[in-house]
Amino acid sequence: MSLNVELLEQSFELVKPKADEFVGSFYNNLFTDYPAAKPLFEHSNMAKQQQMLKGALVMVIENLRKPDVLSDALKGLGARHVKYGALPEHYPLVGNSLLKTLEQYAGSAWTFELKEAWAGAYGVITELMLEGADYAKEDVALENVPAPAEEGGLNVELLEQSFALVAPQADALVSTFYDNLFTDYPDARPLFEHTDMSKQKNMLKGGLVMVVENLRKPDVLSKALKGLGARHVKYGALPAHYPLVGSSLLKSLEQYAGSAWTADVKNAWVDAYGAITELMLEGAEYDKQDIQLDSAVPAEPPEGISMGTTAGIIGGGSALLLVLLIILL
Repeated sequence: MSLNVELLEQSFELVKPKADEFVGSFYNNLFTDYPAAKPLFEHSNMAKQQQMLKGALVMVIENLRKPDVLSDALKGLGARHVKYGALPEHYPLVGNSLLKTLEQYAGSAWTFELKEAWAGAYGVITELMLEGADYAKEDVALENVPAPAEEGGLNVELLEQSFALVAPQADALVSTFYDNLFTDYPDARPLFEHTDMSKQKNMLKGGLVMVVENLRKPDVLSKALKGLGARHVKYGALPAHYPLVGSSLLKSLEQYAGSAWTADVKNAWVDAYGAITELMLEGAEYDKQDIQLDSAVPAEPPEGISMGTTAGIIGGGSALLLVLLIILL
């Protein structure tokens, strides 16, 4: 679908003189309509954040007539936003708030045709950014541990035996896991500010037990993990979060296994965690409905992401976020 470049340029000229005020209103709209986003910016420099959004908007408009340049820029932006924690479902939230803000500043010039033009542009931008947001195997590799072997199955017996050693202390283990997670990755702590941690710990404990009890039932375990991966997309889980959780989990298992934590046991858990990650990511697929704007306007493109605004919804450093698939396994 071709974009109405002239209309986009003309309408942006209407809001450009008030660009600083505009981006401030955007974030106000975002936090009002999606209050769950606000804690993600608790440690962000909002003045810098707003300037980044303004710069991204200008970059997009100025390159609408240079599709090759704009395409490369947006794919690169999408790749960088993976590191900020950007998920497909964040894009429509940003898009809805952006359209709302544009309407406020365009005033009587905000016609149905103009709304359709911006929604169409936003959809194309979304597709390009998501196209650039590919994940490599290194993105889900655990930190400071060898990669799992390419051949051979899991050491089920060793996994069962080692888990049996820590199972009597399962409640203490999951508590230590969260302590380790928040200590090693402090950006994760604010994400659990309103979470019932008692329930959260029981969910993690149940997940660990489910995995170990089904190691000898690969079909059952595979189906369960793919389903779990799909659900964690809704929680905000990104491939980049898996190694953080995995590192904290291995650290906690080592603390409770004590002298039984040998190189063989560690490698067995690394291999198991790698297999679990692959299955969960296999189940974590996105479809076009996941990135659609709330108020559908009759436009074909999947209406989804902000010009660089994902930096917005996921805000810089606090982005480790909304996840931490913390019921991980």
